[in-house]
Amino acid sequence: MTTFSAIGIAGSGMNVYRKWLDAISDNISNVNTVTSTDEAAFQARYVEVTAIDNEGGDSGGAYVSGAVFGDAEGRLVYEPTNPLADEEGYVRYPDIDMASQMSQLIMAQRGFQANAAVVDRAKDMYTTALTIGKN
Repeated sequence: MTTFSAIGIAGSGMNVYRKWLDAISDNISNVNTVTSTDEAAFQARYVEVTAIDNEGGDSGGAYVSGAVFGDAEGRLVYEPTNPLADEEGYVRYPDIDMASQMSQLIMAQRGFQANAAVVDRAKDMYTTALTIGKN
């Protein structure tokens, strides 16, 4: 762990939480995206995160290693008046739980704020350390 690794680790955490927030906002914005039954529904996106291991075994932060997509089947809803409805009156909606997305949104927001606070505290600590020798 180096002197300024706290800022680097928190910065990687902020990047992970930002990408998580992007995925959640994309999922929420497409919760009412309708497709016909012969097409795939919008697939919710979830980020996969991997810890960065340094040589000594200490964690060096985290990064988004990939994305996992939700079910393309979605859910069938009976809407005979929808222009995309099939002969039986069904359309396909994404299978996204809005309550779960909102909970994840709050967790991601709090995680981003916590990492931003770490960067701020580390900056204050380094600034104070630089002023110790001046007096």
